[in-house]
Amino acid sequence: MASTSTEVSAGPYADVEWPLCRRGDIVPPELARLREESPVARIRTLTGDDAWLVTSYALAQQVLEDERFSLRDTAAPDVPRQYALTIPPEVVNTMGNVNSAGLHQEVLRAFGPRSGPVSAQWMSARAHELVDAMVEEGPPIDLRQRFAEPYSAALVCEVLGLPYEDGLRLMSGLDLGFVTSPVAYDGCTANWDKDYAFVLRYVRADRADQHGLIRRLCELRDDPERDGGDLTDEMLTATVTSLFGAGAMSTYVFLLHAVLTLMRHPEAMERLREQPEAMPSAVEELMRCTLSIGDGLPRIARADVQLGDILVRAGELVLVCVEGANFDPEEFPDPERLDLDRSPNGHLSFGAGRHFCPASAISRVHAAQALTVLLERLPQLRLALPVDQLVWRTGNIKRVPERLPVQW
Repeated sequence: MASTSTEVSAGPYADVEWPLCRRGDIVPPELARLREESPVARIRTLTGDDAWLVTSYALAQQVLEDERFSLRDTAAPDVPRQYALTIPPEVVNTMGNVNSAGLHQEVLRAFGPRSGPVSAQWMSARAHELVDAMVEEGPPIDLRQRFAEPYSAALVCEVLGLPYEDGLRLMSGLDLGFVTSPVAYDGCTANWDKDYAFVLRYVRADRADQHGLIRRLCELRDDPERDGGDLTDEMLTATVTSLFGAGAMSTYVFLLHAVLTLMRHPEAMERLREQPEAMPSAVEELMRCTLSIGDGLPRIARADVQLGDILVRAGELVLVCVEGANFDPEEFPDPERLDLDRSPNGHLSFGAGRHFCPASAISRVHAAQALTVLLERLPQLRLALPVDQLVWRTGNIKRVPERLPVQW
């Protein structure tokens, strides 16, 4: 990196409070103004550092695809931050470590819906099992606890090679790993340390007792025809633990947002019941218009880069506001309208460029199967309280409701 200076290029601070509103049912109103007036706006982050907030589609895509903007460097010491580093740097560095160790293709293969171990039929069966239990219990129920979390845990455990019961254990403390804070606090890495030690046992288990991606990564580590010296137990454990956290959190939170959006658009729910073949396109639109990502995707500039009217200096922090990009009318006509047939739909919810989410394909199938089963089995699915009574978590990297009570 050319510089670690925290001095930001000239420019007044934008008139916005950062982080933005944590409610996941309302598009932050300041985004439209920023896109029009200052698509690269100077803001002050939670840690008191300066950063550039990018809200237009074209400039967000530029940042995500330009390798001069580094994700890995956001874990480096003495760089400006969006919030304090309350997780070990190796968590931020996971995908960089995977790429440098030559494991990228194995991760892509494991999370591929066709070549991976988890089929659409498997996902559908898990969704039906969970709905069976919901129906037996009767409404109202918390869709987060009874469906979204266990369904996502089941998927990620199957891919990684962890027992489902252990996935529920890991899921129980997952929110602690995604806390946003202006300072690192005592015990902020305790949950990571616990989960890391737990996964390490599986990485060091006998080969006959290993499954999924864990087994494949350990086979590569031990392959005599491969120079596996760069693959340590510690690296593999950090990779698996990080993949569980990111995968389980992202999938269950998006699923909650998708169901909430459909319940607020009953005409869309009815159409998808009558035309299930429209579900893949609907999932893309739900990924575009839901607000689960929360805060900006951080990058550190490795060189001076012209970004619109702003010259971003090496060492400065850039935050890509995905919901700003995904609601940009220059790219998505009438962006606040839920359009199940929207095409093209090049949303940035999975990122772009080198750091495009490796689980994007399986996540699409995961959501489609869950929504199909819910709409088929629970045709009267609806919120069990007014939408403005939902409680949205604060101090979290995701916008997530504490509970999503539903009835049918």
